[in-house]
Amino acid sequence: MISHLRPAIVATVFFTLLLGVAYPLTVTGIASLAFPFQAGGSMLRDGGRVVGSALVGQPFSEARYLHPRPSAAGSGYDASASSGSNYGPLNPDLIARARADAEAVRAADGVARPPADAVTASASGLDPDISPAYARVQAARIAVARGVPAEQVQAVIEQSIQAPVLGFLGQPKVNVLMTNRLLDRRFPAAKD
Repeated sequence: MISHLRPAIVATVFFTLLLGVAYPLTVTGIASLAFPFQAGGSMLRDGGRVVGSALVGQPFSEARYLHPRPSAAGSGYDASASSGSNYGPLNPDLIARARADAEAVRAADGVARPPADAVTASASGLDPDISPAYARVQAARIAVARGVPAEQVQAVIEQSIQAPVLGFLGQPKVNVLMTNRLLDRRFPAAKD
């Protein structure tokens, strides 16, 4: 009986060490060498201080900044509560929230029909990107808040548009945090 258990225990310990320790450490080491920015969580720094990740959205509500899409992750991009709203398309709560979000965008940005991502949360609730259309409708508000011509803000937005991966995977997008940092560098403004 023990002679049959010994090979099973040895195999379990061996594969646990190989696949549970050695393999993850090797992959992490290779990733850290080949892609240090991504392996470190794509953290964006300002003067040595971490200001956020390029991969996780965060709330911006000041008029001088691009606003992200709504978040269903807790109260404002809480990563520990990451998830979609799980509301069905006909759920009255979803419809009410979308209408309220649309009205807020209309009031802030003066658009009759906000882009879809202005009123819908992403599947994770933590999406760091918005569509170029949603970024463009915010340009006038940002320009007024920063005291610069709208064309200059529009140029920063156009410069910030990221093409689909390999030119065809996904949609063009604008990273909110990275664009807001670029706006701060180009057009410093007093806080609201």
